[in-house]
Amino acid sequence: MIAVDIIKKEKLASGTDEIPEQAIISSITAAVSEQRLPAGTKLGERMLSDLFKCNRANVRRALSTLATMHVVQLRPNRGAFVSTPSPKEARDVFEARRTIELTLARSAIKNARLQDITDMRTTIAAEADARARGDKPAELRLSRQFHMHLAAITDNQVLEKFLSELTLRTTLIIGLYNKLGSSNCAEDEHSRIVQAIEERDEKQLMLLIDQHLEHLESSLDFERSIEPLATLAEQLNA
Repeated sequence: MIAVDIIKKEKLASGTDEIPEQAIISSITAAVSEQRLPAGTKLGERMLSDLFKCNRANVRRALSTLATMHVVQLRPNRGAFVSTPSPKEARDVFEARRTIELTLARSAIKNARLQDITDMRTTIAAEADARARGDKPAELRLSRQFHMHLAAITDNQVLEKFLSELTLRTTLIIGLYNKLGSSNCAEDEHSRIVQAIEERDEKQLMLLIDQHLEHLESSLDFERSIEPLATLAEQLNA
């Protein structure tokens, strides 16, 4: 799907109540989180301005915010692009995510209620259904939703915000370096994490979280050649 159509669909889904900057940010992050807007895609100011019916100042502010989230790279005299993490950056992201998610898990195991357990299992079931249907965007969205629910249980908004950024960057990394391009979040891994939370087994939970993230990272091939993306003009005329 071409880049403008991807963002347009997210714009329509987001409703009309958001200010232009927030609508742009929401649309782009949603598309990135589902690997529908891949690393290296150019985000033209004029296209975004026309699409969201706003001026370029709104677009620049949105792109600047996305750059602080490491979702977008601003390149002098070239414009804005969806970030393309280097192998070193990818390893650093996984190290940071492992540290934060293990910290969050320790709090989650103490705070989790029965409803939280039920909600996470509902997400796992929906993720499995998406996988069976071959709906990769939905599978990726639900996988990220599972991890963000784990963070929400802790009621630590600072760490939750960090994890939100890191899961987005992880999705970019997997899309760029994983030949399969999938989330690689196996259904049984998520199910066992929920079971450990339900049983208040902190030692087992720490082990499962670490193994889960190791599984994701080990699937990456940093030696593979990265094919250059088409320009935005070529994407629009595809």
